[in-house]
Amino acid sequence: MQTTPKGLRLQIGIFGRRNVGKSSLLNALTRQSVSIVSDVAGTTTDPVEKPMELLPLGPVLFIDTAGIDDVGALGEQRVQRTQQVFDRTDVGVLVTESGTWSPFEDAIVAELQRRKTPVVVVFNKADQHHLDDAALQHLREQNVPCVKTVATNGQGLSELRATLIRAVPDEFLNTPTILGDLVPPGEVAVLVVPIDKEAPRGRLILPQVQAIRDLLDNDSWCLVAKERELRHALSRLREPPALVVTDSQAFLKVAADTPPGVPLTSFSILFARFKGDLNTYAVGAVAIDRLRPGDRVLVAEACSHHPITEDIGRVKIPRWLTQYVGGQLEFIHVQGHDFPADVQDYQLVIHCGACTQNRKEVLSRIERCRAAGVPATNYGVAIAYSLGIIERALSPFPGALEELHRARGR
Repeated sequence: MQTTPKGLRLQIGIFGRRNVGKSSLLNALTRQSVSIVSDVAGTTTDPVEKPMELLPLGPVLFIDTAGIDDVGALGEQRVQRTQQVFDRTDVGVLVTESGTWSPFEDAIVAELQRRKTPVVVVFNKADQHHLDDAALQHLREQNVPCVKTVATNGQGLSELRATLIRAVPDEFLNTPTILGDLVPPGEVAVLVVPIDKEAPRGRLILPQVQAIRDLLDNDSWCLVAKERELRHALSRLREPPALVVTDSQAFLKVAADTPPGVPLTSFSILFARFKGDLNTYAVGAVAIDRLRPGDRVLVAEACSHHPITEDIGRVKIPRWLTQYVGGQLEFIHVQGHDFPADVQDYQLVIHCGACTQNRKEVLSRIERCRAAGVPATNYGVAIAYSLGIIERALSPFPGALEELHRARGR
């Protein structure tokens, strides 16, 4: 449970004013001293993450945030970091003191509801203050579940755990498979895995590992080969594989070595569907045709790895798009949880496969782009489009291919 990637965990964000007991509540829920607790307001400065197991859900990630009512220049930075947590929160927990409710708390509930994020309200310090009956009735009318707690002695924690479990969104429980629906049980998928400088020594990168696990969970078979060995590997199979999946950087060679009748896609495109919205990304890729020299392109990387020579997001994609457009583009890169609040200054947003982020965060970014009228796509889709093989790369996904054709028609 401790090694389950954050991107596959249910992420529970804890929000509220300073000094209402958010950190005490997290410590009580996890039965550990995860966050520093003090009577001094503003003790929590950055979001504190704690992975744990919450049965029967399994691995979850609690995120304790700084108080959203923080003040001063440093306080503004803390609030900005807290607001980033909204993007990736699957279930929100709003903590307030019993007897305290104001437009401030209403605004947090409204923000979570606007994002279609389930919210649970916790009236903490119930031993010190009487519950605000008017606030309780107001929340009941909005179908917002409420729990009374005393974090310091554990009162109400069992009810809170049960309420959190009931609040889990169906979208999380019914997360789409990576490729189990593309490779029937007993059939073979060939995974093309280049071994380059960015591959961790002695390990495979996360999307490759998760794809293998997904195939095993589906009772499918898996053959792993490097790109220069693919043609020979395919010749050793008695029957054609159900699917070939490649690293996007090797798209052209793998497409040339894979027989036309064998479905082909990339790990990044699989994750475009698994972590984001493949149909939206397919439509967004058409915007590459509208790019002109000097246009600004935002490249978002989920992980904060140190880029090396021939880095996919900082070197190869800019090179391919520059060649496609026929002139220099301006590329701006962001990493980790950093993402502009306003994307209107960009002509295109290109996101990585987001293997280290949860789906909620990626969908939040897509929605931000949609609201600003800025097209969004991802690494694999953009690479396939710029290399002229987008039709084949999307052939396993009829819905996305149809959206691509419709966008091109427009």
